[in-house]
Amino acid sequence: MQPGLQQVFEELLEWCHARDFAGYDPFDALNSQLFQATPLKNSRTFRLAWTQLLKHAPLNLRPLVSVPVQRNAKGIALFALAALANHRRSQSQQSVVTARGLLDDLLRMKLTSSTGTAWGYNFDWQSRVFFAPRGTPTIVPTAFAVRALVEAAQIFGDDHFLRTARSACDFILHDLKRSVDTDAELCFSYSTHTKTRIYNASLLAAETLASVSSLTNEAELCEMAIRAARYVTNRQREDGAWTYGEESTQAWVDNFHTAFVLSSLTRIMDCAGTDEFQQSLMRGFEFWRTRFFLADGSPKYYDDSPYPFDIHSAATAIATLVDLNELDPQALPLAERVARWS
Repeated sequence: MQPGLQQVFEELLEWCHARDFAGYDPFDALNSQLFQATPLKNSRTFRLAWTQLLKHAPLNLRPLVSVPVQRNAKGIALFALAALANHRRSQSQQSVVTARGLLDDLLRMKLTSSTGTAWGYNFDWQSRVFFAPRGTPTIVPTAFAVRALVEAAQIFGDDHFLRTARSACDFILHDLKRSVDTDAELCFSYSTHTKTRIYNASLLAAETLASVSSLTNEAELCEMAIRAARYVTNRQREDGAWTYGEESTQAWVDNFHTAFVLSSLTRIMDCAGTDEFQQSLMRGFEFWRTRFFLADGSPKYYDDSPYPFDIHSAATAIATLVDLNELDPQALPLAERVARWS
């Protein structure tokens, strides 16, 4: 008999805790001491090739090339969110200790941008479009950190969590570049180093503003979040899909970035009290639900190909299906099939 999901959760949590919540990241290849000892580290082409090699290798090559196991700010934020969800379920003293411990770890990992608080990755990252050195403030880990802090502020009533989350809004407002900024639309960049237009990243910035504004009642933050959401929904394809970004090199459609868009849109609508994007959300959800999962719950990576099977796709799918379960009575059963496949 297969173990129940609760047992799997407890065993996995124990496994992660024993390793101090540290591990590898799909994009941490440039932490390789071997690669950093060569002149290839100065080449954009070789940085990208090395990153893709370790990301797609059928075996984990990281121990062989001296990539250290480390903590990741986004990872700690996700562990904190899981701990907060577990606390809401159990209401135990141990769940409080676990959640607060992870939140304290997350706060210790924060960076100070020129105007506010942010988080970054623990590795140099060479994407197809830009290079972000280790510790560069970026929106994705910042947004997930704020998601955890906002939930913690609501659960524990601790103003320190909310003040830190509000400081991250200053980072978004003043440090992130804007490639589009009109009365109707707004697009936030991924980091302080680029103006690349990545849909899920801009929406994560918007979600951060909207979630904080729901607690601070700052209308300006909410208005900017709505403009950013409008920018993304206006670029939805006719079939309901979103590509990763605006550039021709960002034209793929994948599972977990689509899920990020759907989750952020839902949170923005809830926080702003608007149904302006409901039709776009429904079209996007229908495309995602019907195009990214096999009958047994296997989460496809791309809309037109299942490979590579990826735990990021599975985990994000479970969380997003739970978040959006009111849209479809089959959402929770699908989430369970994905969990059991995982």
